[in-house]
Amino acid sequence: MVDLIMNDILGTPAILVGLFALVGLLMQRKNSGDVVSGTLKTVMGFVILGAGADVLTQSLGQFSSMFDEAFAVEGVIPNNEAIVALAQESFGTETAMIMLFGMVVNIILARFGPFKYIFLTGHHTMFMACLISVILTTGGFSGATMIIFGSIILGGLMVLSPAMVQPFTRKVTGSDDFAIGHFGSIGYVVAGLVGKSVGKGSKSTEEIKVPKSLGFLRDTSVSVSLTMVILFFVVAAAAGPAFVEGELSGGQNFLVFAFMQGLTFAAGVYIILAGVRMLLGEIVPAFKGIADKVVPNAKPALDAPAIFPFAANAVIIGFLMSFIAGLVSMLLLPLLGLKVIVPGLVPHFFTGAAAGVIGNATGGRRGAILGSMANGVLISFLPALLLPVLGTLGFQGTTFGDADFGLVGIVLGNLVNLIESNFLFIALIIILLAIPFILGFKSRTRKDSNDTNVA
Repeated sequence: MVDLIMNDILGTPAILVGLFALVGLLMQRKNSGDVVSGTLKTVMGFVILGAGADVLTQSLGQFSSMFDEAFAVEGVIPNNEAIVALAQESFGTETAMIMLFGMVVNIILARFGPFKYIFLTGHHTMFMACLISVILTTGGFSGATMIIFGSIILGGLMVLSPAMVQPFTRKVTGSDDFAIGHFGSIGYVVAGLVGKSVGKGSKSTEEIKVPKSLGFLRDTSVSVSLTMVILFFVVAAAAGPAFVEGELSGGQNFLVFAFMQGLTFAAGVYIILAGVRMLLGEIVPAFKGIADKVVPNAKPALDAPAIFPFAANAVIIGFLMSFIAGLVSMLLLPLLGLKVIVPGLVPHFFTGAAAGVIGNATGGRRGAILGSMANGVLISFLPALLLPVLGTLGFQGTTFGDADFGLVGIVLGNLVNLIESNFLFIALIIILLAIPFILGFKSRTRKDSNDTNVA
């Protein structure tokens, strides 16, 4: 029964989001037709988003294979799903318990704290729960102490992460309807700040002027297709026809295979955008019921692709610039005595694209380019610094990919090693987690006081 709840229900993002929509619609006392329709469309939107991600990941996997063959790169490839799958053999129970109670802590903190965010990205919740369980177990924690402490850390991160990014999310969307619930928030904040500092006077990526003869490029699907087809052609040629046709395409001509993979990537992006639109169209109104009844003024914190439709050009620019920064970082890491981190296409696409959208919102084209490159550097160096903290798990050829996992793992792991007393360690972490909430309370109190004076 526990496995059913943890792995099959709470561990399935589409069902988790659907349950929140169902509860929200019931709390609003919608009629049965609206409840069924809203719930199913919410789940369907997430399923469509996931299907797009699968198509995209499959295409990126082929690109990665050709890239590795062409350039003979050896090193660690960050991939959240892979490292969590390895960790589940030894830390599965701890991960599940921390995930469950971390979600409870998230709701409690959102109800009584200053940050009103409910983190709905279930797979990232599981990834962070896994990282925390690995770090705490390596540091000597076990049993109920580890689960309670890990849940507090996870729940705190689930409200702090969206709160950090929210000023930039509002800038992107022009509203305060939803937040970003994705543990790449450090990269997004850095991208937003970089954009703000360098982008004065820079035009938006969405205002790129296209000659009439190239007017077809205004269609996002067409521009993404052409960009990715060219990239696949280059990498396929570098890998060589023999490898592509013998190992990947099943005998299909290597150029035809590259062409189809470029279009497959574009199709994945199109599916993701369609899923996001359906998801947002249902989850935001449905979530109002939970916000009104359980957590007043709460906002749903959704996966990073939720902001992709707001700047489609910045999505591709962000991905490419983040990946280029990853390639440059790959050359610099050995010079600093660190393990080589081979750029993972999946983390560079999703976090790089989101960083590009946020960088564009704060600094136009320069912000999109430099902000996403800053993200690319972060998700190259942080995983390299995280590897020693993970113990034997850090030498399996893969590691956690997104920025928050690296930063949280490094800070948490070093605190565990520095402070031998579990009591002092717990007290220090609670104090560190409490500081943002105290500042948030003061900020909210000051705002309420100002509002009262104005009234």
